[in-house]
Amino acid sequence: MKSTELKAKIESGALDAVFEKLYGKEMPMQKDRYLRTIKNFENDYGIDRDVSLFSVPGRSEISGNHTDHNHGRVLAAAINLDIIAVAAKNEDGLVRLRSEGYSEDRMTVEECKAPNSDYFFKSRSLIAGMVQGFVNYGHSSGGFDAFTTNNVHKGSGLSSSAAFEVMVGNIINHFYNDGSVDNAEVARIAQFSENVYFGKPCGLMDQTACAVGGFVAIDFADPTSPVIEPLAFDMSAAGYSLCITNTGGNHADLNEDYASVPAEMKAVAAHFGKSALREVTKEEIIAAIPALRAEVGDRAILRALHFENENARVAVQKRALEKGDLATFFDGVLASGASSYKYLQNVFTTKNVREQGLSLALCLTEDALAGKGGAYRVHGGGFAGTIQAFVPHALVKDYCAVMDAAFGKGACTVMSIRPEGAIKVF
Repeated sequence: MKSTELKAKIESGALDAVFEKLYGKEMPMQKDRYLRTIKNFENDYGIDRDVSLFSVPGRSEISGNHTDHNHGRVLAAAINLDIIAVAAKNEDGLVRLRSEGYSEDRMTVEECKAPNSDYFFKSRSLIAGMVQGFVNYGHSSGGFDAFTTNNVHKGSGLSSSAAFEVMVGNIINHFYNDGSVDNAEVARIAQFSENVYFGKPCGLMDQTACAVGGFVAIDFADPTSPVIEPLAFDMSAAGYSLCITNTGGNHADLNEDYASVPAEMKAVAAHFGKSALREVTKEEIIAAIPALRAEVGDRAILRALHFENENARVAVQKRALEKGDLATFFDGVLASGASSYKYLQNVFTTKNVREQGLSLALCLTEDALAGKGGAYRVHGGGFAGTIQAFVPHALVKDYCAVMDAAFGKGACTVMSIRPEGAIKVF
């Protein structure tokens, strides 16, 4: 549909039902956001192009803290913050993409054929990796023009980079494959893009949660073919909101902290001649503690035991959600948080012990929700950034007031679990 016609369609309310399904009560604001994005596309790439609308959600890690990189189990969920795109297919062999607030990335399809280390950790490399990734995975690919608007805030722990990768794949899927590539495959291509083209050895959890939507259980026992199980559970209908609080911590110089977690877990696995902890039992670790203390140190053992307990915990939580057993699920969230704090030790960095925003946020949350239901834990990779809390609807306003007072206005964001993953909106 021509961009001018699409704007008129949105303004007339013809897409209100679609927007309401995606955004609920925020539908009017989102309509304005889509109209602004179409206008920005027209300014950059021309008026009256044949365009399509796309949406990809961010994600929240629900449980399974730091398990995917050692072939473990995780629970994740898509959230109602998303990246949207207005895009048009082109025939000139160019990929042109601009995100609101950023300069344009432009490249030929030919330039995407091999990774370029000069572009590691830049958005350009993620785009190129997706363009070529579709070809490498046996699908079609090609040029397009796109303008994106993203409210999955960078550095929020909600996987803005994974949502961006999946969005590029979402566009290529519909323009060059008629939407026939399933979203789990798009997620695998996104992981390839991030690993090979972007230069970051990430797991597959973030991309899968963004692409598939809803609650999702992922088992990485075979990381080349993870078992992905959508879970049909409506947290909002059960009476709870998902609240993410950004403590404003400094992420600078944390690469060593993040890298130490999988490295120490794999060092324990290596003691047993294995490449990942999923191949080692808890009993084997406990029996080998004297040797392990001398070889890898106590923290590595604690992190390995966290993995073993967390991996079993996720399986229990998955079954609880399938049965609608919210009490058992929340018990698992709290236990995951406690284990992350005490044994995984990713709630603050020892490089700067004066800054413990996550610890403070967890303390305030424990006090605010004591005896009132819900659950909470560190969110994502940890060390700085965000915590998550499942808060009874009736307490959300008061809870956010407490967190905003401590960490600044707007620190606490109220979210819901979005059932749709990567989609073509229109």
